[in-house]
Amino acid sequence: MAIGGALSVGLIGLKAFIIQLQAFISPGLPYFSIIGLPDASLSEARERVKSGCTAAGVAWPQTRVTVNMSPASLPKRGSSLDLAIAASVLSAQGIIDPECLTDTVVLGELNLDGTVLPINGLLPILLHVRNQAVRRVVVPRANRDEAELVDGVDVAYVSHVGELMEMYGAQAKVAAPRASVPVDSADQAFAPMIDVGDMHDVVDQDGAKRALQTAAAGGHHVLMMGPPGTGKTMLASRFPGIMAPLTEDEQFEVASIRSLSGTLRSFGISDVPPFEAPHHTATVPALVGGGSGLGKPGAVTRAHRGVLFMDEAPEFAPRALQTLREPLESGAVAVSRAKGTTFYPARFQLIMAANPCPCGFGYGTGERCTCRERDRIRYFNRLSGPILDRIDIQVEVNPVRRIGALCTDPGPSSAQMREQVVHARSVAQARFRAQGWTCNAQASGAWLREHTPSAVLAMVNAALASQRLSLRGADRSMRLAWTLCDLDDCGEPTVDHMAQAIALRTKELT
Repeated sequence: MAIGGALSVGLIGLKAFIIQLQAFISPGLPYFSIIGLPDASLSEARERVKSGCTAAGVAWPQTRVTVNMSPASLPKRGSSLDLAIAASVLSAQGIIDPECLTDTVVLGELNLDGTVLPINGLLPILLHVRNQAVRRVVVPRANRDEAELVDGVDVAYVSHVGELMEMYGAQAKVAAPRASVPVDSADQAFAPMIDVGDMHDVVDQDGAKRALQTAAAGGHHVLMMGPPGTGKTMLASRFPGIMAPLTEDEQFEVASIRSLSGTLRSFGISDVPPFEAPHHTATVPALVGGGSGLGKPGAVTRAHRGVLFMDEAPEFAPRALQTLREPLESGAVAVSRAKGTTFYPARFQLIMAANPCPCGFGYGTGERCTCRERDRIRYFNRLSGPILDRIDIQVEVNPVRRIGALCTDPGPSSAQMREQVVHARSVAQARFRAQGWTCNAQASGAWLREHTPSAVLAMVNAALASQRLSLRGADRSMRLAWTLCDLDDCGEPTVDHMAQAIALRTKELT
């Protein structure tokens, strides 16, 4: 009887946990089993590990081999444990000294020829390992650019299971991969994100630009209404360019989500907030996360700390729209499946765009509109009251009537708008330092009612009495008023700020 061991790390959502692997070689007919709640892809590791070790010149035991992964109560998934499984079996055979692996985390997917392939989710894993009593981490060489982003971790790189054996003094046959793919350097792999464009590109639409700047300054959600071709999509796509830059911690949050989703190499690490624009045919799992086994992150999680843009919002399925209510309120989403519940962060700013009617021409005199009244009602009924009540700003985006003279004065650039947003955010952060809030959208109703001037509260009460605002709408309007106050660099909101906030809230500003 021989027992070997190794350490690795698993992920449930973005939460990492240490996995202890033990390989047991016992008498019996040749059989290889993996236990400890593996998923389908992890169960298939038996063939990858056996073939990979054989390719490295190791004689596979012609007896019973059992690998246990503990804690056995937590589900494990993915192929990132392949190399750790191989290491535990090799240590059980005595090829690798088991003492060498007691404080080393091993990560990597194996190919049939023994080559080690890159894995997803390495960044949150390394951030977790940095706080554990781990001496070294062995990762795929193809993940080197991602691993170098985390300081304070001793990382070793391998591209073949034979290299792992030679690292600990064993003889191995290391076969070069047939198709060698060059690994980009860190500077090449993590290039800045594609330019999001400038607000200069959008002709006219000063009211919509001001509304979006207010949204960026205060962290508010926006609904833009207008016919096709007025610039709604252009405005939304340029919105990240006027938002406050991400802090270092926020950049690592976003990068961890991208690492888990396998898109970190495409987007890289940047202080520009992420931008997600799912198609209107997106399903509920595509939006909030899902899939077999443990749920995977959806669009709301990939938009964390950034923007979720829903173009043609009334065309989304009503059930998909209703699933946004939880993340809009809590800033997180819980994806429940048979094997457990996975929690993902989802603190994003929602921007919706909608046409005035299904055909898009129900504006002005409506002469070109071909929609029936019931079609219009059905179209907007998908944007239910509870969803609209969570939208702070509703603004009309009207058609542009002329462009020649307007092009000479395109208005402030994205950089100028962003500078004002950053200043307004700093004012709000100083105000809410004791509460720990970072923007006006996070202020509680109790704080707003206590600190908002009485004259402004009187205007809010009048709007409540006339049913222009709900109670939630009153709190959100007061948050808007404080944001407008910060943009104007005033000490506290005035009646004029409150009037602008109610107009933005009730879609009366054109």
